[in-house]
Amino acid sequence: MSKEKTRYSDEELEEFKTLIQKKLEEAKEDLELLKNSLSHKDDHGTDDTGRTFNMMEDGSETLSREEMAQLAVRQEKFIQNLNHALVRIENKTYGICRESGKLIRKERLRLVPHATLSIEAKNQQSN
Repeated sequence: MSKEKTRYSDEELEEFKTLIQKKLEEAKEDLELLKNSLSHKDDHGTDDTGRTFNMMEDGSETLSREEMAQLAVRQEKFIQNLNHALVRIENKTYGICRESGKLIRKERLRLVPHATLSIEAKNQQSN
């Protein structure tokens, strides 16, 4: 009669914490790059030199800025989810599926460190 683990050990949680902190740092850097692109902080003041008022270029630039804005919003949500995962680590509830109450497999957490559902629960949701 083997007893099933109900939570990850402190050592395992520390491993996930390190992984999440690294991803968080990278995500914040990416967000900063996106924000700088949106605010033209990275154009070195050359934005208005030789500007042609071609409608196609203006439309393309607007579309590109909208896509960057959407990426920035997604990145902010990703950062928020990573921060929530750190809170779950501190509470020692990290890696527990919110549907089944069972442990989420380590492989999944390494790929999606902010996951709150096991693959099985996630698949059931999409059906």
